[in-house]
Amino acid sequence: MELRMTTTFPDVSISTERLVLRPFEEADVPAHTEMMNDEQVTAWTSVPQPYTAADAEEWVRSIAPAERAEGRGIVLAVTEFLTQRLVGTVHLQNTNWRTLATEVAYVTAPWARGEGYATESVLAVAQWLFRDQKFERLEIRTAADNTASQQVAQKIGCISEGVLRNAWIARTQTEDGSWADIRTDLIVWSLLPEDLEGVAEQMADAGGYASFTDWN
Repeated sequence: MELRMTTTFPDVSISTERLVLRPFEEADVPAHTEMMNDEQVTAWTSVPQPYTAADAEEWVRSIAPAERAEGRGIVLAVTEFLTQRLVGTVHLQNTNWRTLATEVAYVTAPWARGEGYATESVLAVAQWLFRDQKFERLEIRTAADNTASQQVAQKIGCISEGVLRNAWIARTQTEDGSWADIRTDLIVWSLLPEDLEGVAEQMADAGGYASFTDWN
């Protein structure tokens, strides 16, 4: 069996009708810092808490670029096309270049929730991943009580494959305002190239948007 030689994703920008997904820039640090201090982000991710400007600078300058350079995945800042305002992030991680499989994680800023931005951005990345990069599997892992993240997986056509019991540490806010770790199950979702057939068209017919426009 011939092994794929490429082990890094290209330096890419992806555009949809409403969004531009691109590498992080220094100018994103203030908005990224604010977004990552949101209570929902703190609860469901493992980011430092509180999340400081120094944390954001390290993310923009070192951590995010290293994901692509070292072949683990790719990190994209999600921005509004019209305003360039930071909407969120989409992060491909734990990439297996032999099986052509990777895992996607995503965060949406509080002000941008309820607009379908997470669904639009993850769908666009999935289309690019399957059509341009020829990948065969995209995986999402959502905490058992993180219904918003689960809805994104469902909307883009993912199939629920099962539960990883007690596999994640989430956080809950205590009465004094501090955060405490709690163990939780993870639901595993998968998306294959054939699962995307008709998904964008169904969204457009329902009065939504056609996700994919262009990438370069």
